[in-house]
Amino acid sequence: MIHDLTEAMRLTMRLWTCGVTVVTTKHGDEQAGMTASSFTSISLEPPLILVCLHKKSETCQLINESRIFSVSILGEDHENLSSQFAGYVDLPEGEDRFYNVETETHVTGSPILKDAIAWMDCKLYGIQDGFTHWIFVGEVLATGRKDDPLWPLVYHNRAYRHFTKEG
Repeated sequence: MIHDLTEAMRLTMRLWTCGVTVVTTKHGDEQAGMTASSFTSISLEPPLILVCLHKKSETCQLINESRIFSVSILGEDHENLSSQFAGYVDLPEGEDRFYNVETETHVTGSPILKDAIAWMDCKLYGIQDGFTHWIFVGEVLATGRKDDPLWPLVYHNRAYRHFTKEG
C-alpha cells in the first residue's frame, strides 16, 4: 500500500481510461487552448457539459473573461494535436498553440478545431471551485460531428491507446 495519498491517487487515476479533448476560447484578439481529459456530459435538457482546467492556465483565465469556450473531441490520429495543445511541442518563437491548426467558429466565436471528430460550442453556465482547478459548466449552443466510422483518441496509463476494430 502506498502511504503518500497524492502519489496513490496519481497511480490510481492512471487506470481511468478517457477520451482526449482540446478546450479553446477567445476574448477580443486573444485566443487560448489546452488539452483536457476531464470532460463529461451532465444533461441533455438543457444541454450541459463540464470541463476541469487548472486555475493557472491561460485558457482558464480567458474563459473567465470571455464566458465562452468550445470543446473539440480528438480522433485516433490526433496525438500531435493533443501534444501541441498540452504544451509538449516546441513552437516557433511568438506562436501560440494554434500554430498550423485550422479552426472554425460557430455561435460563440470560440475556435473549434476543424480536424476534430466532434465539437461543442458553449457559453459559460456556471463555475465551481475544484481547489487547483475550476470546474466549468457549459451550456451547449451548437454541436457537430464527422460521419461514422469514428474512433476517438484514448488515453490510458500515461499513453495514447487505440481501439481494436472488429470486422
